[in-house]
Amino acid sequence: MKLLEQKLTIWFVINPISGTRRKKKLPTLIRKYLNQDKFSYKIYYSRYKGHAGEIARDAVNENIDVVCAVGGDGSVHEIGVNLIHSKTTLAIIPWGSGNGISNHMGIPLRTIRALSCLNRFHSIEIDTVSVNDSHFLGIGGYGIDAFIAKKFDHAKKRGLKTYIKHTVKEFYKFKPIDVSIEIGQEYKNVKAFLLSVANTSEFGNRFALSPKSSVQDGVLEMIIVKPFPKWTSPFLVARFLRKKGDKSKFVETISFKKAVLNLSDDLAHYDGEHTKENKTIKIEVVPKSLKIIVNKKKIARI
Repeated sequence: MKLLEQKLTIWFVINPISGTRRKKKLPTLIRKYLNQDKFSYKIYYSRYKGHAGEIARDAVNENIDVVCAVGGDGSVHEIGVNLIHSKTTLAIIPWGSGNGISNHMGIPLRTIRALSCLNRFHSIEIDTVSVNDSHFLGIGGYGIDAFIAKKFDHAKKRGLKTYIKHTVKEFYKFKPIDVSIEIGQEYKNVKAFLLSVANTSEFGNRFALSPKSSVQDGVLEMIIVKPFPKWTSPFLVARFLRKKGDKSKFVETISFKKAVLNLSDDLAHYDGEHTKENKTIKIEVVPKSLKIIVNKKKIARI
C-alpha cells in the first residue's frame, strides 16, 4: 500500500499596512486557490515592526517548509533575512507599493496567479548581501533613495503616489554625498546623488536600476548616479524605466564581491527599509544563501 505523501507546511505572514489594497479577502483567496493537497497552512498578521521577523524565526525553529511574505519589499526583507542559511523557503505574494524583489523573481502581481506560482513550487537558491551586522536581499542605498525611504516610512499614506510626492518634494533640495570606495587594492572617491548596491535589478514599479543584476551569479553591482543637471532628470528617469539607465554618462556601474564604503552621511535603506547606518559600510555577497520560490517561466532572467 502506497504511503500518503506528507504535506508541505506553509505560514502566510500578512502585513496589514503595506501597499494600498485591502487584505480582508486574502484568507478567502488562499483557502480557494492554494493547493491544499500539497500544503497545510496557517495565516499570521504582523502587528508591529519586527514582528514578521519574529514569526519567520519561529518558523525556522519549528522546521516549517515555507514562509510566504504577503506585502511589499519591506515585508519580504524582514522575513527573508531571517530565513538565510535555513531549510525554510521564502515565498512572496506581492501586495506592496513597489514590489521590486518579487518583480525580479517573476512573481505575478495578481494574487490568484501568485498563488498558482506558489502551487508549482519551483524553488532556487539565491545570493543575499551581508552589510556590516545585517543583511538584505535586493537593493541597498545610501543617497537620495535612502532619504526618500525615511520620508516614505513616516508617511501616513502608502502607495506609489505617496512615493512620487516625496521624491518630487525632496529632489531639488538633496545634496550629493561624498563616498570613498575600496574594492580590493583599488580606491576611488566620488560625489553621488544616488549610490546603490544591487543584487536584484529594480527598485520597484519597473524602475530598473541595475538591469543586468542576477541573484545567482555571486556578484553585486554598485550603481553610482553622479551629480547631473536637474533639467535632465526626466530623461534619466525614462532611461531607467526602459532598462537603459546604465548607459547614461551620469551613471557608473561597478561589479564586485566585497567592498568597503566610507560615507559622509549615516542614512541608508535596505530593500526600501530605512535605517541609520555606520558611516563605514562593509558589503559582501553571500552566494546561494536563501531558498526562494520563483516563477519558472521567468527563470532565464533571474
